[in-house]
Amino acid sequence: MAEQTYRLPDIGEGIAEAELADWLVKVGDVVQEDDPICEVTTDKATVEIPASATGRVTWLGGAPGDTIAIGADLIRIETDADAPVPEATPAPEPEPDAKTAPAPEPSPTARPDQKADGKADRKTNARRAPPAKAMATAAGGKPLAAPSVRGRARDEGIDLRRVRGTGPAGRILHEDLDDFLAHGPASLPSTGLIARTGTQDIPVTGVRRAISEKMAEAKRHIPHFSIIEEVEVEALENLRSQLNAQFGDERGKLTLLPFLLRALSEVIRDHPEINAHYDDTNGVITRHDALHAGIATQTDQGLMVPVLRHAEAMTLWDSAAEIRRLSEAARSRRAGPKDLTGSTLTITSLGPLGAVATTPIINRPEVAIVGVNKMMIRPVWNGTEFVPRRMMNLSCSFDHRVVDGWTAAEFVADLKRLLEIPAMLFMEWRND
Repeated sequence: MAEQTYRLPDIGEGIAEAELADWLVKVGDVVQEDDPICEVTTDKATVEIPASATGRVTWLGGAPGDTIAIGADLIRIETDADAPVPEATPAPEPEPDAKTAPAPEPSPTARPDQKADGKADRKTNARRAPPAKAMATAAGGKPLAAPSVRGRARDEGIDLRRVRGTGPAGRILHEDLDDFLAHGPASLPSTGLIARTGTQDIPVTGVRRAISEKMAEAKRHIPHFSIIEEVEVEALENLRSQLNAQFGDERGKLTLLPFLLRALSEVIRDHPEINAHYDDTNGVITRHDALHAGIATQTDQGLMVPVLRHAEAMTLWDSAAEIRRLSEAARSRRAGPKDLTGSTLTITSLGPLGAVATTPIINRPEVAIVGVNKMMIRPVWNGTEFVPRRMMNLSCSFDHRVVDGWTAAEFVADLKRLLEIPAMLFMEWRND
């Protein structure tokens, strides 16, 4: 019987470390080669790490929330899982008998440098939070839990809002589901109003930390200015409805975004300074012929920006299909690094919650961002009377170091014209 240690592999894009999001196995489990053993999160994506061999898991190299360097020890596996295991074989962190040992039981995912009370040596940079005193939730009221825990809860018919989480920051673990199934939900007040006195400390890690750092960096370096323009989309919405009615069942439904991408592909030909990157360290502006559009997408982990490449070469339905693919990949945490890098111009939309106007933050090193606001019916004066029209505001932000105000205003005006006269999107009206 041979125990082998496997390290966290290189997951590309020059990434030096990753945050351990969740273990998909535990000590004692028998795994097959290429079975997923854990999920790690970087500032680019969430990646499943497969087992490198078939055998029995004897040690796990961290707890959810820990940061692990590429090449650091990740897991130990006995490669002859069918052979009898001698009782005297020492495990890196033996679990005490709960019936006889009064001391707290260490986590089965504890590392060798972790003490019996669950506290890690500061040198390991392990971050362990005490058990939550109340059922913790993420932003928007959604309980904190890894995808594997959520999947099991769905299979078991468990409402995670009724489960008390004992993991870091109140995260719900598989052990919490076991306890719920064994003992039922925590007692909750049946009637009446109660004072809420609890607090919750949520570590800013993984994707949330990457978003925080990138937004702060963008605002710190880029002198933003915004232009908000009102656009009548009556003709565009009529065209979209007709196309969906005729081709939607066969080709898929079209949203507003494919039309906006088509319009941007045309407008940037006259305004190449908008579809650009600014390297402010070396003082170089790089203009791009291709439109690689970042599509800002809200996920359970925070805002992610998957990239639709070569939008200028796509039909409306090609764009719609690729937007669906990228959005689903981002929300299911399966978007790879290639799906999340290389954008030249970003589009952000809050959909029906888009408000009247927004001031979006530029996705550095890009020099502009296009924001789509909520569509609504407003009274519009046609010269003789007010008539109802579907209207929408575009909120565009620009980097004033690269884009002048007049240039930005021309860009927005040209974009408005194409959206208000959508037939222009399909006409060969250029000579070049």
